[in-house]
Amino acid sequence: MSTASGPERREPKPELIFDDPLDQQSSDDTDRGWGERPGAGGDSAADLKRFLDEKPPHHI
Repeated sequence: MSTASGPERREPKPELIFDDPLDQQSSDDTDRGWGERPGAGGDSAADLKRFLDEKPPHHI
């Protein structure tokens, strides 16, 4: 036999949001992440490394 110890606590259900999702800016709406690397501060060695890393294989 089980005894009722009182009302059980339930987690609240997630709230429904009826906003238009197209009104919000997405990550695709920005230039962030489109092949940019963190700024190196104009370091010529970093520029050369990036150039060599991004050079197509047929230019080696």
